[in-house]
This record gives sequence, structure tokens and C-alpha cells, in this order.
Amino acid sequence: MGIWQRILGTVEPVQKRRFDGAAGGRRGWGMGSFGRINPETAAAGPALRSRASYLAMNNPWISQAVANWTGALVGPGIQPAAKHPDSATRKALNRYFADWCSRADAEGRTDFSGLQVAVADSMVKAGEALALISETADGPRLRILPPELLDESKSVELSDGRAIFSGVELDATGRRAAYWIVPERPGKVWVTYAPSIRVESESVLHVFKPLAPGQLRGVSWLAPVILPASDFDKLCDALLKGAQVAAMHAGFITDLNGNGEPYDGETPSLEPGALIRLPNGTDIKFNSPQQAQQAAEFMKLNLRQLAAGLGLPDHLLSGDLTGANYSSLRAGLLPFRQRVEQVQYTVLVPQFLAPVWRAVILHGVLSGDLDAPDFEGNPEAYLLADWLPPAFMQVDPMKQVQADAAELEAGLTSRRKLVAARGWVIEDLDAELAAERGPANEGQ
Repeated sequence: MGIWQRILGTVEPVQKRRFDGAAGGRRGWGMGSFGRINPETAAAGPALRSRASYLAMNNPWISQAVANWTGALVGPGIQPAAKHPDSATRKALNRYFADWCSRADAEGRTDFSGLQVAVADSMVKAGEALALISETADGPRLRILPPELLDESKSVELSDGRAIFSGVELDATGRRAAYWIVPERPGKVWVTYAPSIRVESESVLHVFKPLAPGQLRGVSWLAPVILPASDFDKLCDALLKGAQVAAMHAGFITDLNGNGEPYDGETPSLEPGALIRLPNGTDIKFNSPQQAQQAAEFMKLNLRQLAAGLGLPDHLLSGDLTGANYSSLRAGLLPFRQRVEQVQYTVLVPQFLAPVWRAVILHGVLSGDLDAPDFEGNPEAYLLADWLPPAFMQVDPMKQVQADAAELEAGLTSRRKLVAARGWVIEDLDAELAAERGPANEGQ
């Protein structure tokens, strides 16, 4: 007996400290577990990516979910606003970048806004997006690569504390030093083998939303709903087949006498208002297949489960606005918009948009296309920009305009941010307004 038990004269029973979620027994049997993020990602990543792509291409609900997530993340394109303190320099930087946007795509198929859509779409479906920056005489060019070209089989320990994991090479400090990319043409049909090529990290943009610290490869955003979505597909097929069977209304003539003689009368058919006389000793029975009870409510429950797994409001998955009003829509959209902004400012901006701005502006300065006499003394003034996504579409635009005006009057925001959220550069808007007001003022 311990000293405190002797002093107090009591002995407390042994206490067990545990979490029920980690306990065994009947309730703990069959529960899954999750290991370290990188081994789990390496093992499951290819299968998740393949199944997610299949669902996005074939499942109407998942296809709409991916499209709505992509639209919410980038809309028609996130526009930059230079942060240089001089207004004339800001205007020159914004104009230079806007001119570059039209020729950003190395394949010449779209502009920088279209590349943003491709990156967001790949990030949602595959969990990650891969872009290659190539330098040309006219400035950088971006080529969007399929994430599977980042060599997942390339994992090895190197000297001096360096390592390669799933095609991502890390230096001794854990920073990304290079990427190992498989040299394959996107339109290639036949499967061949070519060893991956080392590409310096400065030329690669690897965009993904990490799920845990130290994560090196992305995971499809559809991972939580792949199995439920597949099961929901099967449920829809079963209900549809049941409805088809139920629609096959048929009657069966039976022999009540049981003499086994074949029925040689004319087979009656159902017609509106008909009176049909059956031969003596015969009867007719109709099939009555059972249909699933409360199928509609059960399907809605499944759709809500898929929407929750995707982080979407219900109506952005199902398209069902039954019973919705302004307040309920706004309440459902507010947390979703908060999540969208989180991805925009913590993933898209630092991993994709800001590096592109720096590469383009740096090329303009070094090539002499941009006049930057004080660049060496203050390079960050040129290489930093605010990225303001397009404003969300409003259920009641008038209320939003009034709210914007109130915030502006109260000093809680600026015209630059409000104008940029609408997809405009404030200098261009002011110039256009001045041009429209000029002739009117002259005629007065």
C-alpha cells in the first residue's frame, strides 16, 4: 500500500484511461485504420485517381459536383493586381501580365484563365495538378500535364539526406528540389516505357491541397464518396429496373377445373370499358410486383451523404431547389464559400498563381520589356501581387451591391478589391468611365 493510501486510509480502484474509438471488442472489430499519409497516398493514389475519373466522366451527380467545384474555385479566371506603390508602375505591370495571359498556353489552345480551369479540374478529380513552365523568347509558357506522368514508381533514398518519394525529390532540408516526370506525349495511344526525367523544381508547378503535414502527393477530392457513389449508381439502376418490371402489367389465365386441357380460346386483351367473358372453369390473375417503399426519401438521403463527402451544398450536387429560399440558400452557401476561399488563398495562390506572376514579371524585367529602374533595390515591389477571385454570383444582386457600398463607405474594403472581384483592373475601369463621361461633360 502506498504512503498516500496509508495516510488517507483508503485504496482507490485502478483507473483505465482510454479512448473508445481505439478500443477493441465487439464494437471495434472491423473498423479500418489509417497509417502515415505518404505511404497511404502512394498505395492508394493511382486507384483513387482512376476511379474518380471514371465517376466524373460517367456519373451525372459526380460530374456536376466536379464542375461546380471547379467553377467556384476559379470561375472565369482569378485576376492579379500588382502591389507596386507607384500607380503608373502598377498599371504597366498589370497591362504586361494581361497581354501575356493570351499566350500563356504552350499548346496555344486557351489563355491563362483556361489554364486555371484545367488546374482546378485536375486538382478536384485527381487530387493534384501538374504544370510545366518553359522559357521562350516571348516569355514563359505553361503546359498542363496529367498527374500520372509524375513518376509514382520513383522512390529511393539518396546521399546527403536527400530522397525521392513518388517522383518528388527532396533536398536535405525537406524542400522540393526536383520532379521526376515521364516523357510521354498526351495523345499517345500505345503503352511504352521510358525512364522518367529529372526536372528542376523551378520549372514545375505541383498544385494540391494537403491533407496532413509533410504530404508529397495529392489525393482525389472524390475519395470519400467513390464507394458511396458507386453504390448509389447501383441503387438507381435497381430502382429503374424495378419500375420497368412494375410497368409490365400482365394477366395470367388459370384453369380452375384442373383437367390439364390446353386453353384454345381467344386470348383476351385489356381495353378501356371492355367487358370480357372468359370460358367456364378459367380465371385470370394479374402480376403485382413490389416496388421499393420510400425510395425517393432514401435517394435524397444518399445524395445528401455524397454532398457532405464532397463539401458541397446539397443543391450543387442534386440541382434540387425544392423548398429553398433566400435565407436557406445563403446559409448553405456561406460555409461553402469559406471553404472555397480557403483553397483559393492557401493552395491556388501560393502554389500556382503567385509563381506564374513572378516568372512572367521577372522575364519582362530581365528582357527589358518592363521599365524597372529600381528593381534591384526592391524586387518584391514588382514580384508581389494581390490575387482577387471573381465575386460569387448572388441570389439577390441588389442586396450585395448595397452591402458593398456600405462596406466601402465604412472603410472596411477598397474600390480596388471590389473592382478586382468583378474581374476588372481598377485603372482600366477608371479610364473607361472617364472616356464615357468626357463627351457628356464637353456637351454640357
